[in-house]
Amino acid sequence: MKNSVLIFIFAFISFSLSAQQDLFNAPSLTSPVINADNTVTFRIKAPDAKTVSLSGSLDVSNAFAEITYDMQKMNDSIWSFTTPVLLPELYRYRFTIDGVRTLDPGNAFAIRDVGNLSNIFIIGGGKSDLYKVNRVPHGTVAYRWYNSPGNDEMRRLTVYTPAGYENGNGKYPVLYLLHGVGGDEEAWSGSGRAVEILDNLIAQGKAKPMIVVMTNGNVAQEAAPGKGSVGFVQPTFMLPHTMDGKFEETFTDILTFIEQNYRTIQTKEGRAIAGLSMGGFHTANIALNYPNTFDYIGLFSSALGVRPMNNNPVSPMYQDTDKKLNQLMKNGYKLYWMGMGVDDMPMIYNGNKAFREKMDSIGMRYEYHETAGGHTWNNWRDYLTIFAQRLFK
Repeated sequence: MKNSVLIFIFAFISFSLSAQQDLFNAPSLTSPVINADNTVTFRIKAPDAKTVSLSGSLDVSNAFAEITYDMQKMNDSIWSFTTPVLLPELYRYRFTIDGVRTLDPGNAFAIRDVGNLSNIFIIGGGKSDLYKVNRVPHGTVAYRWYNSPGNDEMRRLTVYTPAGYENGNGKYPVLYLLHGVGGDEEAWSGSGRAVEILDNLIAQGKAKPMIVVMTNGNVAQEAAPGKGSVGFVQPTFMLPHTMDGKFEETFTDILTFIEQNYRTIQTKEGRAIAGLSMGGFHTANIALNYPNTFDYIGLFSSALGVRPMNNNPVSPMYQDTDKKLNQLMKNGYKLYWMGMGVDDMPMIYNGNKAFREKMDSIGMRYEYHETAGGHTWNNWRDYLTIFAQRLFK
């Protein structure tokens, strides 16, 4: 009897370890290692590989092309590479083993950008301390479903409420924050670190407590891939209705939901809107079509001048731009802010230049902030940090 009990116990333990094997199979290597001088060492075990390389946003001044480093085989199985000194920033990277892209098995932290996963790490100090979870009061992040009659479906968005919102009864201003092409309602809270940035700026007294609404600008998609009723669909870079006016047309469904379900300041003084790339394009056109709705407008590397690659007729949302721009100027606003990297794509850079020239021709007030780099999250996090500190004051 005693032997039977022992056999049962060992069998149970063996089954448990097998069933929960991922809990016990810790990575055999630590990677990345951030060294004291802010160089970073990466390691991966690949005994049979012929070539291993490291790629990613490993140079904050690099605009588009990812930097790729060849890793060196240190012994029979371990490949390694140590970067030059890196500046404070959030970095993303991946490995390629004999031509096959893979994540770092030593790093549990990864972010999806459209259909690609990349590992991340932060070099602390300076601006990147805003991207960390620090010991400050924290806001709440909720994924909410709202009814969109204009799209005839329920849709998902992300809402950040600042620390103290749940315990009070005061009303808050709202920033509507829009993503770029291929993104979704999780982009700004992931790659954009919007939650950490707002928590830290508010705690430091540099930004007003505000609600932030992070939308899904793809009206053909009810939610981020894997988070909607269609299941684990392959993320797609260009979806139907991309930049064809439908998102701008139905944006009032979002406004209605937020103002009916949250304690908001329901005047233009209490509303801001900003977006990156496609989201900046949406922002510019939403401001034009609802010219007495927002007192604060932010375009981050806005895709002005870009049109969808289809033969659809031009939406009314994109017509009579000159007339709408004059009306927006006449109605007044507190801040029209534009950020752009000097190395951005010529189509985007020149589209923004043409838009500013149109504003100049009618004497329309705006602020233009040009930086190094290009169409990158490095810039967009910077732009959000600057813009957030200018709001509702």
